[in-house]
Amino acid sequence: MLEYLAVLKLVKKIKGQIICFVGAPGVGKTSLGQSIAETLNRKFVRISLGGVHDEAEIRGHRKTYVGALPGKILQQIKHAGTRNPVFLLDEVDKIGKDFRGDPASALLEVLDPELNNTFMDHYLEVPFDFSDVLFIVTANTIHTIPPALLDRMEVIYLPGYLPYEKMNIAKNFLIPKEFKNNGIIKSDLDLKDDALEKIIMEYTYEAGVRNLQREIAKICRKIAMRKVTFKKTGVKITNKNIKKYIGAPKYIQTDILESRIGVATGLAWTENGGDILNIEVVPIPGQGHLILTGQLGEIMQESCKAAVTYIRKNASKYSIKTDFNKKYDLHIHVPEGAVPKDGPSAGVTVASAILSSLIKKPTNRNVAMTGEITITGEILPIGGLQEKIVAAQLKGIKSIIIPDKNKADFEELPNNAKKDIKINYVHNLEEVFKLIF
Repeated sequence: MLEYLAVLKLVKKIKGQIICFVGAPGVGKTSLGQSIAETLNRKFVRISLGGVHDEAEIRGHRKTYVGALPGKILQQIKHAGTRNPVFLLDEVDKIGKDFRGDPASALLEVLDPELNNTFMDHYLEVPFDFSDVLFIVTANTIHTIPPALLDRMEVIYLPGYLPYEKMNIAKNFLIPKEFKNNGIIKSDLDLKDDALEKIIMEYTYEAGVRNLQREIAKICRKIAMRKVTFKKTGVKITNKNIKKYIGAPKYIQTDILESRIGVATGLAWTENGGDILNIEVVPIPGQGHLILTGQLGEIMQESCKAAVTYIRKNASKYSIKTDFNKKYDLHIHVPEGAVPKDGPSAGVTVASAILSSLIKKPTNRNVAMTGEITITGEILPIGGLQEKIVAAQLKGIKSIIIPDKNKADFEELPNNAKKDIKINYVHNLEEVFKLIF
């Protein structure tokens, strides 16, 4: 983003680039747009595209209609009072379409640098030049953005915040902001670091800081009421007495299970950050059926089937009876059954848990793993590496198994995400099994 601003400083105009911020809710996409406007000393305007179904919202209504108006984009340009504002198009991934037209198609002309200098609004009926406007688009995911629209954007991913980053944001921005909003001063409340860490880890579960701000605001309101009612100030909140102010913890962190047969520790990525995944496998007398429980998505189910195929193909190598599938069913379960789970990166963990259950040998509980597998045992790269490693660090895991093809991704991580952790790069499942058994 700084590179775009540098170019804009030199040539006074960015031509050919529409910037799209993609990230989980609460990571600061809209705030970043506002900061860019302040840095460039331009007006800032925004519209939300979430739920927009009518093309006229973009292009305007023809004057023959009763109550006709220009499109929302031109209305906001008029409201800004300038032709070159920073214009934020929020939630573009939630735009819809119906019998009234396709708003995404209308946006193609707005966001195409070769066409938007002659944008025709149905209400104005004269060309309008958008080439001086700096358009910024935000989305939670790119998968629901129409391909033709996505092709016109330069996508910048905003990852979720790490715990230490949330601590810094809270201390430097959120706490001072909520002190001001609730009319209290520093001498009224001393929120200790251990209390703040407890809020982050046990009262919120998110990639951003929106819920963290709500919890801090809740504490500030309690202190404000105490100040007004009893004229008392100087409250010190630690991790021991925080329950008195915001109640019991809302989120129970997944713990690493004791070393036991048929259980392997995996790493998972969610929109709210990384997490630990304990995958359990139990062989039971049957006819070779595969039982999957824990709300597994279609991709994760396929990973389980690939893991079973690999173990069956290589049964003799691991001293397993080759006809085990005729006598036993395999039950694969991922705890927290109310939470949907999907993705291919649990393949390594599933294969390890299956082998553990069949050879009656526990896996190393201090080693966590992630990686997609093929039916020949090759390990493919995965995403969300930073969040997964941080989740392992928070649980005290010192050794992680990741695909060798993710080596470059690991090197790019910040130093705080790499410290005190041993990384084992693997190419195939044989290398994994040597590390965990």
